[in-house]
Amino acid sequence: RSSDLADAMTSLRADYSAAKASRLRRKRSGVPAAGASADYHYRSEADYLRLMELARDMDRNDLLVGSILDRAVSNAIQEGIQIDPQTGDEGLNADLKARFWTWSDDRTQCDLARERSLREMQWLALRHMMLDGDMLFLANRSGALEMVEAHRLRTPKNTTRNVVHGVLLDSATRERLQYWLTREDVDPYRQLMRVSDVKAYAARDAEDRLQVFHVYHAKRISQTRGVTAFAPIFDAATMFDDINFAKLVQQQMVACFAIIEERQLNFKVPSSGNEPAIGPQTEETDADGIPRTLEGFGPGMRIKGAPGSKIHIDSAKVPNPEFFPHMRLIVQLIGINLGMPLVLALMDASETNFSGWRGAMEQAKLGFHLNQMAIYERMLAPAYEWQVRRWIQQDAGLRRAYDVMGPAIYTHAPGYPTWPYVEPLKDASADLLQVRNALLSQRRRCARAIVTMMTAEAIKGR
Repeated sequence: RSSDLADAMTSLRADYSAAKASRLRRKRSGVPAAGASADYHYRSEADYLRLMELARDMDRNDLLVGSILDRAVSNAIQEGIQIDPQTGDEGLNADLKARFWTWSDDRTQCDLARERSLREMQWLALRHMMLDGDMLFLANRSGALEMVEAHRLRTPKNTTRNVVHGVLLDSATRERLQYWLTREDVDPYRQLMRVSDVKAYAARDAEDRLQVFHVYHAKRISQTRGVTAFAPIFDAATMFDDINFAKLVQQQMVACFAIIEERQLNFKVPSSGNEPAIGPQTEETDADGIPRTLEGFGPGMRIKGAPGSKIHIDSAKVPNPEFFPHMRLIVQLIGINLGMPLVLALMDASETNFSGWRGAMEQAKLGFHLNQMAIYERMLAPAYEWQVRRWIQQDAGLRRAYDVMGPAIYTHAPGYPTWPYVEPLKDASADLLQVRNALLSQRRRCARAIVTMMTAEAIKGR
C-alpha cells in the first residue's frame, strides 16, 4: 500500500541530521526555513553599523587582534602591487609604466587629501576590507582618488527603492547603479530620514566605465556589502582580553601577601591591654561607624603576634599550567580567521621546527595572494584604466596610439609582491629546476627582484 511505503520512507535515515533539532545542539537564530539571501542576514542597518564599530573598538583597544591584522595586511601588500603595461608596443609600455609610477608615488596627485601614496592606499584598502567589511574609492575629476570609509554608505528611511545599506541595485540583475554617501558631519546617533541627506554617486560614467571602486569580499552571490572578518571571533577575542586582564591582576597579587592572625576561641587580650603592633598604624572608620586599625609592613620586618596566636602568611597562586596552552589555542583560532597561522600571529617559531614554519607560511601565502588579487581587481586595475583614459584625453600621442590599437592600450598585468625564500639555497635550486623544465618563466622568477629594486630606488630618491 502507498501508506506503508510512505511510512517506510519516513523511517529511513536518508536526511541530514544537522537539520534536526536537538537539546544538545545550540539553537541558531536568524535561520529562515525558506532560505534567504546574504543581504537578509545583515538587514538591520543599525546592527550592521554596530558590528562595524565593535570591530573598530576591538582594533583600537584589544591587546591582540589589531596587531595580527596589521601583520596580515603587511604580508599581503608589502611594497605594493605594481602595474605592468602589456600593449604590445615596448615604447608605449615604458611610457605608461613611467606615468603610472609617477602618479602613484606622488601623494599630491594620487590622493585627493594629498596625504597618501597608492601603496599606502592599497594597505588601507585591504585593512578596511578586513576590519570594516568594505570601503570605497571615488575617481575625482582632478585625477586623484577619494577614500571613503564604510560607515558613510547609508540608506535613508523614506526611500522605497532597492537600496542595500547605501548601494542602489538593479532589481533584476543586482547590478550596482549608485552609491549613497552621507556627509562627513552627520551625527552618528542621528537617524538618516531623507534622501536629500545623502549624495548619490553613479557606479559608472557615461561611457559605462567604473568610477566608484568598491573594495569588499563577498562570500555569497547575493552579498552586496562586506562584513568584518572579526565577526566570527568576537567572543574569542573579547574573552582573550578579559582572561588576560584577570591573569595580569592575579600576577600583581602574587607580588603581595596577606598576614592572617589565627586565635583560639577563648583567646584573651594581654593584661597590659595593648597588642603588639605589626607595623605603623593608621585609624579609619567604616561606613557603619565602626573604627578599624590598619597596620603597615615592610621588607625584612619581624612580625610578633600576641601570646597564644598563630601567624600565617598567604600569597596568590600563579597561573596554572593549563592556562598557557588554552590561551595559545584562542590565539590560533583568532589567527585562522585572519589568515595568520600561530607562528605568524605570535611572531614566534619556537614551538615548531623548520618544516613546520615552511608549511605554515605556504598555507598563509595562499590567503595573502587572494587578498592581493582582491585589491588588484577591485581597486588597482580600474584605477589604472581610469588614469589611462584621462591621459588619452590629455595627450595627442596617446590618442593616436588609442586610435590604432583601441582597447588593447589598457592591457596590463599585475605585479604581485612575493615573499623571500624561507631556505634560500633549496628554494633557489627549485626555481632553477622549474625554469629549466619550463614550469616557471624567467620573467616571473625575476619579478620579485625587479619590484624590490624599483621600490628601493624610489625610496632612495625621496
